[in-house]
Amino acid sequence: PIALYNGILVAGYATVFTIGPIFSLVLDEDVSETNALKFPELYRELQKRRYLSIKTFLVWVWKAVYQGSVIMLGGMLLFEQRFVHVVGITFTALILTELIMVAVEVKRWHPLMLLAQVLTLFIYLASIVALSSADFIQPTFDIHFMLSVPFAVRVAILTAASTVPVWVGKLCTQYCAPRVVSKLA
Repeated sequence: PIALYNGILVAGYATVFTIGPIFSLVLDEDVSETNALKFPELYRELQKRRYLSIKTFLVWVWKAVYQGSVIMLGGMLLFEQRFVHVVGITFTALILTELIMVAVEVKRWHPLMLLAQVLTLFIYLASIVALSSADFIQPTFDIHFMLSVPFAVRVAILTAASTVPVWVGKLCTQYCAPRVVSKLA
């Protein structure tokens, strides 16, 4: 079997590309400190332990399997015959999907969250340039293809197909079963 992503991309995704956006979620707040002290019923909802349950975990797993399947199968089956193009399309869609899903989960933006998102995007763009240079034995990316309109369209299709259904499901859940915090606003 041939690996789709080389070791540099896998290590980059596991460390550099995910650390900023994911850990910036620590700065997210549902309510302000004054509202948390003013409304004790918010604590009762947390004491029911519904946020970190088996159901929540399985929803997270479903989202990951769905998004990974759409990106990988869509990228390989629908678009390209050249291996280097599949790598560029699917990995870019993966990074954009991660950034969009983090942005969707944020309730209150903190300046460091925005910085983490932008910095991750810039680091990825720099890695595209570095990994497409002739200094590598086998370039990972084809930068000429990645600067083309067909590349942008294909990445946009895969990213939308992997994020929009999850986002719509989240909106439906919020509308049908609003949290106590949302009723305070």
